[in-house]
Amino acid sequence: GIPWRDLPERFGDFRLVHTRFSRWSHSGVWERVFQALAEDADNEYAMIDATIVRAHQHSAGAKNSSAQQEDIGRSKGGLSTKIHGVVDALGNPTHFF
Repeated sequence: GIPWRDLPERFGDFRLVHTRFSRWSHSGVWERVFQALAEDADNEYAMIDATIVRAHQHSAGAKNSSAQQEDIGRSKGGLSTKIHGVVDALGNPTHFF
């Protein structure tokens, strides 16, 4: 590997990349991704993609909010969550994280 400081600029601020990588490592995201890829090792291609889902504006002020249960967090764009998925060579979803 390379030092985080030498990460190409196209990935953004190396400190933010390191923080996200560390959080994903501690929460088991990488383990689940590789486990999902290994479960169907005969796939010709497996692609990983992600999308951001924004929470409705009214969800911020709701009483007894279940934001923690639904993994909604605060980001620069407001309340949101990120969904990661693995698809096969035909684009059919195989796993979601």
